[in-house]
Amino acid sequence: MKVLITGGAGFIGSNLSKHFLDSNQFETVRVVDDLSTGSRKNLTGLDVEFIEGSILDKSILTHAMEEIDSVVHLGAIPSVPRSIAHPVRSHDANSTGTLMVLEAARAQEVEQVIVASSSSVYGSNPKLPKHEDDWTRPMSPYAVSKLATEGYALAYQAAYGLKTLAFRFFNVYGPGQAADHDYAAVIPKFIDAALTGRSAQIYGDGTQSRDFTYVDTVCQVITEAVLNKRYSNAPMNLAFNTNTTLLELLDEIENILGQKVERQHREPRRGDVKASQADSTSVSQMFPNVRPTKLSDGLTETISWFKKELVTRKGLENG
Repeated sequence: MKVLITGGAGFIGSNLSKHFLDSNQFETVRVVDDLSTGSRKNLTGLDVEFIEGSILDKSILTHAMEEIDSVVHLGAIPSVPRSIAHPVRSHDANSTGTLMVLEAARAQEVEQVIVASSSSVYGSNPKLPKHEDDWTRPMSPYAVSKLATEGYALAYQAAYGLKTLAFRFFNVYGPGQAADHDYAAVIPKFIDAALTGRSAQIYGDGTQSRDFTYVDTVCQVITEAVLNKRYSNAPMNLAFNTNTTLLELLDEIENILGQKVERQHREPRRGDVKASQADSTSVSQMFPNVRPTKLSDGLTETISWFKKELVTRKGLENG
């Protein structure tokens, strides 16, 4: 089987590349990435075919899709705050980019396309847990672009018979997730602050909650979906019905590290939802063999990775 991962040099994409290769069931793992948010370093030691280029470039996509059986479309400009700062750029990469990927897949007669949507599409809907049939009310340009992402995927299934599956990701975390930029996710930011003796920055009072999902669990689900050519005519939550506040998250990090982490509260950010928790009925029914990783176990693995990275970083600075 030959698979293409767009955005494969990013955090989730590079973990997925490794997962595919470790399964020994893929003849080819091809990656296309413009390295705007990903890094070649993430693919070090992985036997992937790498194509540097944008998903907005038709010629790049045409080349990347050659002889491909399935596409996992992760290429996007992530982050709610980043989309608020640069809404047109977010739309172009996420909405138009998805349309370009789907059209290239259709032209090359690719059998299956899996796309990454986001829990942010639920927006101001207060219901918990959030089911795929619940109404959506985006609060940021990023959320709008992800609603378009899944909408295009489902439309291509209905209009052209393309096997598509739109996963709504919920705060994916794990080894390889960068903490060294303004739009970094909360878990790497908290861990990096704790390990370097800085205060953890909390936007708001810290009672906002998330359904944190370990990256290895996400990769297991996607791998099974590709190998079995899964598809659905509705979007699917890819999270497992957990609800953790930021204060509880910091408590867990402190417990694992055996040390206190200083906390600094700042003004809430525009576009951030108050609470997020997935109804996991659909994903559990389609992928009954996947057992989600407990937050404490996932954080332990992630902290271990960050400690090694910190040692490497200090070695380079001293060398």
